[in-house]
This record gives sequence, structure tokens and C-alpha cells, in this order.
Amino acid sequence: MLGDKNMEYKPAFNEKLRQSVLSDYKISKTTFDQDYNELTRLAAIICHTPTAFISIIDKGHVWLKSKTGIEIEEVKRENAFAQLTLDSDKEVFCINYSESPKIFDEAKIHYNDHYKFYTGVPLTNSQGYIIGVLSVLDTKERILKKYQIDGLKALGNQCMKLFEFAKQSKKFKVIQKKLKQKYQELEKFASVVSHDIKSPLANIISLTELLKIENKGKFDEETTQYLNYLNESSYSLRNYVDGILSFYRSEHILEKDYENVDLQNLLSGIAHLYDVANDVDIDYPETATLKHVNKAALTQVFLNLVSNALKYNSKALRKIQITFKETEDYYHFAVIDNGDGFSEENSSKIFELFTTLDTNDRDGNPGSGIGLATVKKLIQSMGGTIKVRSIPGEGSTFLFTIKRV
Repeated sequence: MLGDKNMEYKPAFNEKLRQSVLSDYKISKTTFDQDYNELTRLAAIICHTPTAFISIIDKGHVWLKSKTGIEIEEVKRENAFAQLTLDSDKEVFCINYSESPKIFDEAKIHYNDHYKFYTGVPLTNSQGYIIGVLSVLDTKERILKKYQIDGLKALGNQCMKLFEFAKQSKKFKVIQKKLKQKYQELEKFASVVSHDIKSPLANIISLTELLKIENKGKFDEETTQYLNYLNESSYSLRNYVDGILSFYRSEHILEKDYENVDLQNLLSGIAHLYDVANDVDIDYPETATLKHVNKAALTQVFLNLVSNALKYNSKALRKIQITFKETEDYYHFAVIDNGDGFSEENSSKIFELFTTLDTNDRDGNPGSGIGLATVKKLIQSMGGTIKVRSIPGEGSTFLFTIKRV
């Protein structure tokens, strides 16, 4: 220990627990961290000292996570000022040369300067274990003022919060990685199952059509109706499977790069997919540029909303109007149609996965309850929200936002 060559460093009775706690933080020795460097600079400025550093008290050594005014990387624990702070069991440990000259004379060998003043603030976690020390050193004797001691304590608290944040962030990344792996497994499962379902479905549809063609006029009305039901159900199941795959594959869309988007070009491309029909009229903004948005995700949102608006519209002329405005924080969109609409009580559940309103589209097909759930998922990923207003028989208005970056 500093000040007595005959004394050797002996671990405290709870040292194993302290080391276990320290290992959980996984504090890097090599990573450059601007936040920690700023704390040590502030410590030196507040205390008017040439030297400040953050020490991590490891198993056999004390190494410096951040430093200013000192060049050493690590020292043995028995030669470290941080060890004195740990052993002192004080909230703030202060010592001057005149009090213990031997400590500072021996420290000169390890710290490469003849310091005469030291103050250390333990970095203590919520369980009471000290993992490091915020220290200041000076070449002349000092007595810190109250505001300087309070400042050191505050910086020590902030340093500990940085350690806690980094610890939780690493745990979150591990969990995130596991969740992503599980999601990929689920997506693969959905893909395999969909293939195994769609293959026999295609056979059922083909055989049903073949039966109807080869036995035209032979089946009675009831048998023909059964075949029609079988055919419709097969198509519905196929659409349902496609919807599930689309929902899971939307995760890949969220990974696309953000870019500047010409809204008119994006919407005109979508409109041209549908306005070839004589009974479709789609109106959209002529000029608008969106800065740094996920084009793929936004395109999928509009494709789903426009397709949905046209499918659930039994009017002779199906109209859709898309509006746009921007505020300081958000881009605002509205997709307005003159379709069949629905009751207000259903507006809150329409975006829930697998939830349908027990209505068929203009071709008589039931919905899967997946399309609007996918829309909500994509919009929320872009920092926005979506809601809907609708009047039965008059139409619906889907209002959504995306966050400006």
C-alpha cells in the first residue's frame, strides 16, 4: 500500500462481489468516450487542478478510463490513489502532502510527478459497490471549497449514470439481437408454412375450376354452389397467407435507407396502377418534396391505403383525394375516399392485426385484417400516428403523420 512498503494489498471480504459487479458493466479499456473525457476536464476546471482522471479498480490493477494532465495508463492497486479512496470508506477522500509525505513521495515513482494534493470521489452503484474513483491531483497543497466538493460529487454521479446507461444499452442490444433472431425464425417459419399451404391451395383452385369446366351442365345448382364456395374460400385463404407474409416482410422495408422523395412522382406511380379503370379518379398534390424519409415504407403505406379505399367502394365512380401539409415536426397526410365507410365504433379496432369488420370488398371477398395493421406498423416506425374518420355510405378519411428528421 502507498506509504508502507511492508504492507501488501489485501482484498476486502466483499471484493469478489465487487469484482462480479464491475464485470457486469463491461467497461471498455480502449474505446474513446467523449462523455467521460468531458467529465474529467470539468473536474479539473472546477477544482483548479492540472490533473483529473477516472479510475476503474480492477482485480489487480487500477486503470484509467479517462484522464487529463496525466500520461499513465494503469498502476498496481497497492500503488494507486484510488485504492486509498476505496479503503477510506469516505464519501470524499482528501489528503495533502504535509499529512502523509511518504504516500506522495512513493507515488512520484508511479505517477511521474511530485504531487502534494489528492481528492477522490468513489463511483458507487445503487447496491453500494464502488467500481471506480473520480480523482483530482495537484502539485501544491490545497483545501477544496464546498462548491468544488459538491461539483466533484455531481460529476461522480453523472459518471456513474454513464456507466449505468452503457450497461443497460449493452443489455438492450443483446435482447434486441435475440428478438431479431426470433423474428427471422418466425418469418422463415411463416414463409415455409405459406409455401406448404399455397401449393395445395393452387391445386384445389385448379381442380375446382377443371371440375366446373369438364362437368358444365352436369351438376345441379346446389353442387355448383358448393364448388363456388370452395373456390372462393381457397382464394380467401391464399390472400390471407399473402397478407401474413407481407406483414412480416415489412420489417425489411424498415431497414431501407432514408432519402429525399418527390411526393408527386411517388403518388403518380401509385395512381397509374389504378386509374386505368374508367371508374377510378385519384387526385394528389402536384408539388412537394419530403426530406430524409423511408421511401419504401411510405410507398407501401400509400399502396395499402389506396388499394383498400378502392376495394371497399361500391360507387359507380370511385374517388380518392390525397392531401399533404407540413409542420415544424411532422409531415401530415390524408387519404379521403367516397367509399362504403363504416361505423365510428369500429375506427379504434380497424388497425388491429387479424381484425376485420365482417364486410366483403366490391368483388365479394372478405378482408384479412392484415393490410391496415401493416400500415400502422410502418407509420409508427417512422415516428408517426394514424387515425380514421368514417361515415357509413359516404366514405372514409385516413389521417397519418410521419416524423420530420
